[in-house]
Order: sequence, then structure tokens, then C-alpha cells
Amino acid sequence: MPLTEIAEIIQTGLTRSNFTDSLKFDCGEAGVITLANKQVSLLDARTACTLTLSRDNLEKLIKGKLNPMTAVMMGKIKVAGDPSVAMKLGQLLKS
Repeated sequence: MPLTEIAEIIQTGLTRSNFTDSLKFDCGEAGVITLANKQVSLLDARTACTLTLSRDNLEKLIKGKLNPMTAVMMGKIKVAGDPSVAMKLGQLLKS
């Protein structure tokens, strides 16, 4: 699934959620997805929290096939910045 489709799915969840923080999914050479001001963008920007993971793992994450906490413990997701923002991700993805 391309990042554009993943971004659309995330935007749907973001629109229905109370998530107001800024967060970035950094998928390396595949690109980034930035969440800020209740909007999703494919442009890189400074955020309160950055999650570094592969595009494949991001797809699994949004489809509910990858547990975020387990992925962090296994090194599949790296968290930089404010970890409390990352903790709110579950609420956003379940929306």
C-alpha cells in the first residue's frame, strides 16, 4: 500500500478522534506522514514525536496487525521526542 493510501486512512481516523498533538511517521526512503493541526501531510515537518518504522510496518500498524508496544520492544518502531504523544496513537488508530 503506498503512503498516500496510508495517509488517507490515518486522516479518516484523525478526523474522528480527539488527537490534537503533532506526530510524524518516518519511513525512511519511502517518505514521511506528518500529523499536525488535525491534518495529515506527506511533507516533512518538525513534530512533538517521531515514530521511525518501515512502510510495511506502518501498514501493519494501521490495519491492527502490529501491536505498537510489542513493535517498540522488538525495535520495529523507534520513538523520538515526547513519548506521551506516541501513547495516544492507539486511540487515533481505533477511531
